[in-house]
Amino acid sequence: MSVSTHVLDSVLGRPAAGMTVRLFAGEEMVAEGVTDADGRCRLAEGTTAPCAHRLVFATGPWFAGQGRDTFYPEVVLSFDVREPAEHHHVPLLLAPFAYSTYRGS
Repeated sequence: MSVSTHVLDSVLGRPAAGMTVRLFAGEEMVAEGVTDADGRCRLAEGTTAPCAHRLVFATGPWFAGQGRDTFYPEVVLSFDVREPAEHHHVPLLLAPFAYSTYRGS
């Protein structure tokens, strides 16, 4: 299974570069990365057991680094891996007081 994300600042209309993202399988942290200049981060390659996973985005420190307030100190996106061989792309559209996500490709 591979896992990637793409974080976009929907207020400014640009990528959210430099945000820390952690990937958990169950309670175990299996990867950590930082979004690149395009707001993208690849977190896992290879196979893993089908189970609940979650991405934890460090949104509070990211907004603070820009001198901006946010209601969400972190965003946690939980998803089930049912097909370990598939790629899982989980984007985050972010604003200081709202966020949304979807299953990407």
